[in-house]
Amino acid sequence: MPEAVLRTSIVECLFARADDDRPLFTHQDHVRGVEHTLTWAEFAARVRVVAGELRRVAGPGERVAILAGQELAYPLAFFGALAAGLIAVPLMAPSSPAQAGRLAGVLADSGARVWLTSSAAAPGLPAHESVVVVDELSGPGADPVPVLPDSPAYLQYTSGSTREPAGAVIPHRAIVAACWQGSLAYAVDEGTTCAGWIPFFHDMGLIQLLCLPVFSGGRSVFMAPAEFVHRPARWLRQLAGYPAVFTAAPNFAYDLAAEAGPGEDLDLSDVRVALNGSEPVRPATIERFHEVFGPRGFRREAHRPSYGLAEATVYVASAGEEGPRGAVFDREALAQGRAVETDGGQELVSVGRPVGQLVRIVRDGREQPEGLVGEIWVHGPNVATGYWGRGDATAFGAELDGLAGWLRTGDLGVVHRGDLYVTGRLKDLIVIDGRNFHPQDIEAAAAEAHPAIRRDRVAAFGVADSGGEGAVVVAERARGADADDREVTRAVLRAVSREHGLTLRAVRLVPSGGLPRTSSGKVARSAAKARYGGDRG
Repeated sequence: MPEAVLRTSIVECLFARADDDRPLFTHQDHVRGVEHTLTWAEFAARVRVVAGELRRVAGPGERVAILAGQELAYPLAFFGALAAGLIAVPLMAPSSPAQAGRLAGVLADSGARVWLTSSAAAPGLPAHESVVVVDELSGPGADPVPVLPDSPAYLQYTSGSTREPAGAVIPHRAIVAACWQGSLAYAVDEGTTCAGWIPFFHDMGLIQLLCLPVFSGGRSVFMAPAEFVHRPARWLRQLAGYPAVFTAAPNFAYDLAAEAGPGEDLDLSDVRVALNGSEPVRPATIERFHEVFGPRGFRREAHRPSYGLAEATVYVASAGEEGPRGAVFDREALAQGRAVETDGGQELVSVGRPVGQLVRIVRDGREQPEGLVGEIWVHGPNVATGYWGRGDATAFGAELDGLAGWLRTGDLGVVHRGDLYVTGRLKDLIVIDGRNFHPQDIEAAAAEAHPAIRRDRVAAFGVADSGGEGAVVVAERARGADADDREVTRAVLRAVSREHGLTLRAVRLVPSGGLPRTSSGKVARSAAKARYGGDRG
């Protein structure tokens, strides 16, 4: 068992290497064309300074909000808060009115009195009585405060795709457990470069780019999310520029990278693992990415479809060294809750198997055998203790076969040939005439129906009115697309009918940016339904 597993907190892992002169965090600033690096020793010394200031301005157990960009000040603020014995609330510096509104709600929910920021982000923040600019601090600092394994380390606010954002309480032991699971699942060690651009306020970015390198003794190289979106080739150059790379991104990012193409003669042969998670993994995406980058050395087995959620400190299951695999299921049987392999049905990608925790498929309080669909339940040391300030612990206190403390994920899944398949979201499930339809499957068919539709900007949801039960698709038009609305609508109707035997109640085309999104960039179906689900033509 690695020595780091025996530590109480991720902060202990950091200070165990406080004299190490190897690089730890590298920020690639493409706007200015420079890189900024902190060694383990430099970073630990600065964390001491932040912790010392926080112990002066905040009391034990207080929540402190992190409002900074994707820069070195962010990990300083996060680890400084933990070292001071406080509860970090990883957020972002607002850049739009919509973000500012959500941020205000989260700040009120968490009760964070102290805000941590950077000199770059501070001018854009609203006035507040207690703001600490972490990269402007100086002084001798303070030693880390001892913590109990089950004491809260940070609040991970969910993205709000199905409900109002809620802060999952992540204890110190869950960070260490999740990093241990990730290090085993993805073979991350002190020689690994954790590279990417996922935002630090997102659970995947926080663990993959901040915590896992500290746990494993490796290195983190990161850039801002917007810098990837504007030029996906930057991510590819990053992956080619460092040894033994472990990267992570949602499915749409692999689509963007493949569409951008190799661009230059990159060598991706040392990309050890490319985690694909946070949204449904598409078979076509895996094949297209390998088609484009296989000739550049990218190994197909490096692509690792994975499944996780904030309430499980991000990790639940992942594909193993064999890489991606899947199965083709009978659509009608799947709609009835059974996974039956067939030819010419619906192809799904496996998210592999769990490491270091229990995962069960449950329906009506009973574990389901292989082949039957139910809710995914998780039990392990990486599970959060509940939602901040909420007395209802139903999602975290379930009991199964005499064992308490199961997390009910709200996601639907099935085990087939030993592998876990995620089939949908319980709250998003569309039920029409007794048949179950998963919105992401309808969205996938609609997205591919016409080039005038933005692939990653489609929402499907159920409606029920005097006309009975039905389904609606709302899709953003691609920028610059001039196709006739009637032509696009007919294409969507045909595609969904052909793929799923479903006649949509309506197809609504909206301008680019017209669909509401969560803080992590995913389409917020519940908000889309509230905005576009009414009885309109």
